[in-house]
Amino acid sequence: MIKRLFDLTAALAGLLVLAPLLAIVALCIRLDSPGPAWFRQQRIGRHGVPFNIIKFRTMRVDKGDGAQLTVGADARITRVGRFLRHYKIDELPQLINVVQGSMSLVGPRPEVPRYVASYPPEVRSIVLSVAPGITDWASICYKDENAILGRSLDPERTYLETILPAKLAYNVRYVRERGFWTDLRIIFSTLAALLR
Repeated sequence: MIKRLFDLTAALAGLLVLAPLLAIVALCIRLDSPGPAWFRQQRIGRHGVPFNIIKFRTMRVDKGDGAQLTVGADARITRVGRFLRHYKIDELPQLINVVQGSMSLVGPRPEVPRYVASYPPEVRSIVLSVAPGITDWASICYKDENAILGRSLDPERTYLETILPAKLAYNVRYVRERGFWTDLRIIFSTLAALLR
């Protein structure tokens, strides 16, 4: 209850304070390329329940090749989108997910169904036992994930065999050690990483 109350209060305050910035960002996205300002994608939440994550759109609107990984200097990323991704501004609309209750401020980052299907059963039960979050230890340690994948000859394989297992280890650690002070440490570590 304390975590939910903190999430709700902080998310509502964040949306209120950031409302002018969110409006400006949405306008810039619309002016930069055709399509909506928002991007929604199905992710897997607590207890394996699917939900739609909300982000600012950072890519062109087209059918594409169905790729679910963003690799290096992905040609699909727009000019505004590149800026938003660099400073993680595209993640801010997830405060709406927090208010709705499908996400928390801190928790394992939610994955698409395709990658959740590859979780080992014992890890899956642990990671999906809590609400997914906007940030976590893995997000901080792998903030340059796109660049890492961009240097790989086989990004999909690198993600599944190297990055995802490491992220899951961080997620399991978080679930076992979670608490209010741990969440605050992760939030402040995230802000410090963004400032750097």
